Amino acid sequence: MDDEIQLIRDGDDLAVVGDEATVERFLVAEGLPSQALRTRPFRSVLGNAAGVAQAGSDLAAHSGRWVKLTKESAQRVDELGLRKSARTGLSTGVLKGPKGQSKGFVEFAKGPGPLRGNPAQLANVAAVMAQLAMRQAMDEITEYLAKIDEKLDDVLRAQQDAELAKMTGAELVIDEAMSIRNEVGRVSDITWSKVQATPETIATVQVYALRRLDALAEKMEHKAKIGELAAAAEEAESKAKQWLTVLARCFQLQDAIAVLELDRVLDAAPEELDRHREGIRIARRNRRALISRSTERLVARMNAAADEANAKVLLHPAKSPAVVRSANEVVTGVDDFHGVLGIESDRQPSETRRWAAAAAEARDKALETGAKGVDAARNFGSETLGRAGSVKDKLAERARRLRGQMDAAEAESAPER
Repeated sequence: MDDEIQLIRDGDDLAVVGDEATVERFLVAEGLPSQALRTRPFRSVLGNAAGVAQAGSDLAAHSGRWVKLTKESAQRVDELGLRKSARTGLSTGVLKGPKGQSKGFVEFAKGPGPLRGNPAQLANVAAVMAQLAMRQAMDEITEYLAKIDEKLDDVLRAQQDAELAKMTGAELVIDEAMSIRNEVGRVSDITWSKVQATPETIATVQVYALRRLDALAEKMEHKAKIGELAAAAEEAESKAKQWLTVLARCFQLQDAIAVLELDRVLDAAPEELDRHREGIRIARRNRRALISRSTERLVARMNAAADEANAKVLLHPAKSPAVVRSANEVVTGVDDFHGVLGIESDRQPSETRRWAAAAAEARDKALETGAKGVDAARNFGSETLGRAGSVKDKLAERARRLRGQMDAAEAESAPER
């Protein structure tokens, strides 16, 4: 009898469902790290208690693992030839092979199987995959915030804005709801009633932080003197990290709300689960695009300031390198921030142009220019002397001809003797 596992792919997320030993062999053979995929049975609100019970028992008899695909592992999965559903957007297939072996082939089998013919349970698995992906992203943001050592409470406390002050309260409510959800396994009406107003607060704070980053970029644009540019760059280095911290926490809380939303939809309107999951994906992508526009603008302005400072290093040997250092700190900070949010970025830091190197370059240019001037003068002198010699020869020839003509005239007019 063949081993059999079912693969369900949703973007960069992959679920592997089947016998526990077979699933483990597949993951080890492919070198794919994974997390447990635990789905809970639908409640009787589906209207078919027998179908709900069957779906639950089918999945309970199998092991499910969730994998976050890298570019390399995604390419390997692409080679398996999964089939994409136009209705759900999921790519699915059944991997079968000889008993006890990890390698096999993909067959789109029909009939009994872990999740075949059960679109409702597929939607459930896809929702859990989305939740696990967002939970991992939330963990990565937690690590990012710990690494940059910026205290969000300190940042918010320093701002005199009533909406920003609400951020702390929204955090407490969302964290509490997540704790209850993790303990109970669902989001009740009471739990959801506590958090359903928080998205507006988080969105308001996100917009405020983006405007602060835009203001830093604008301030850099209007500095003509190197001293003013250095001061603006130093401020950007200090303030940009703070507002990136706020944006990271906003993104993390928005992911937490999305996790709670999916559980709530699963309970209240399971037939809408697929559409709601896709809506969350689109909203998340739009948030990343919005953040990317502001941060990329700041990076572009910092790089422009670094180029401008490098061009003036001879006149400002102390302040110009300071501008470049501040610009590189901002660019590096934004790149790290982009990485944790999944925003692609390939920018490189600017090189600090040292005074000695700039002086040597200026000297070399001066010497080159001087050498060209000497050569030009020498050539000009040679050409002038050549032209002068030519004129002299012509005048001498003309004088000889004139003397010859005068001698001839005198000879003709002389009386015969």
